Amino acid sequence: MLKFAKPWEGPSSAYITVFRDGDIFRMYYRAWDNVEELGITCYAESKDGIHWTRPKLRLYEWDGSKDNNIVWKGIGTHNFTPFRDSRPSVANSERYKALGRGHGDMRKPLYAFASPDGIHWGLLSQKPVLTDGAFDSQNLAFWDPNKRKYVSYFRISHQGYRGVALAESDDFLAWSETTRVDTGGGPPEHFYTNATIPYFRATHYYFAFPKRFVQGRKRLPHSTEVRSGKDLPVRLQGISEGIFMSSRDGLHFDRTFREALIRPGRDRRNWADRSTMTAWGILQTAPDEMSIYFSQHYRHDSHHLRRGVFRLDGIASAHAGFEGGELVTKPIRFSGGKLMLNYSTSASGSIRVEIQDLDGKAVPGYTRDDAQELFGDEIAEAYSWTSGNDVSTLAGKPLRLRFMMKDCDLFSYRFAE
Repeated sequence: MLKFAKPWEGPSSAYITVFRDGDIFRMYYRAWDNVEELGITCYAESKDGIHWTRPKLRLYEWDGSKDNNIVWKGIGTHNFTPFRDSRPSVANSERYKALGRGHGDMRKPLYAFASPDGIHWGLLSQKPVLTDGAFDSQNLAFWDPNKRKYVSYFRISHQGYRGVALAESDDFLAWSETTRVDTGGGPPEHFYTNATIPYFRATHYYFAFPKRFVQGRKRLPHSTEVRSGKDLPVRLQGISEGIFMSSRDGLHFDRTFREALIRPGRDRRNWADRSTMTAWGILQTAPDEMSIYFSQHYRHDSHHLRRGVFRLDGIASAHAGFEGGELVTKPIRFSGGKLMLNYSTSASGSIRVEIQDLDGKAVPGYTRDDAQELFGDEIAEAYSWTSGNDVSTLAGKPLRLRFMMKDCDLFSYRFAE
């Protein structure tokens, strides 16, 4: 989709950020050829999230010319990670913010940056703002509408493994103490990046797409070793893949799906180190689809960014096989008049819905016998009982939903007017 092949880019380009900004999509990434000490930050944009262009920003010179897309050069460029600040009443001069690492080793602190337009950047403070972490990774931040604070997710070292940490701030300058994020238990794993973000369709959910780094595993010589003739240190050897986890509070994450979301696949060059790194950001690229982005062929001259597509809300589902299965929700209260389902069945499959009170008793008019057999493949379809699809008389009451499915995937449900 986007090959890092410009003279100022290179085989170690990384730490991609994407987000929607009005009518356009913005992308920022580190361009690095392993020669420049820090790398540089570059910018691309798109009208559809699929086709990307590099505007000639004419801000910084490269090889005697400013006809390039370099958007920042200097401190912070090793992992400069911007976002559009959605905090109410934020100053226009600080509408865009970013974190970036200082010079030197991985523990050098993070600095805060701001921009009025996402193109012209400057330091918010000459002093670093975050110092307790291992910052040689993508250190991201955003305004959290649930906590009404800025939050930052970054890498830490914990018991010899790369982990994820969280800090909070009211002003983007003074940050709380570092808190280690609960990544769901199980055997310890290396999380090289985290790509944590509120899900744009339901911002009370936090999605994360860490790059799981399987240290020490080696399938083929790393390109750096081929060029230098020397083995990489053990801590740098490994194979990567993209995974998925989710949270309701941004601190404790669910790992129901422990398998890889994005595998290296049949492309041999993805079985070297640090490929399959998921970018930070989810974009809706069509009425019924959303896209994530991930880099491949790290350290090779064919290094590039790819796009992965899900149906809307479709990263995971509640699945029932041909023999059938049921799901009963926890107690909920809703507002609205219709139950909308995002589901997919086979030709012989189906989904039915019963509404229950807190004691598990079916609500009259919304029982199993009243439930219509629904089949098909829709992103948002109003569910109906024999009396119709109006549930407005139940709004505000504590209830449970009982889903009865056969050869079916239920991706999401919501209530709408």
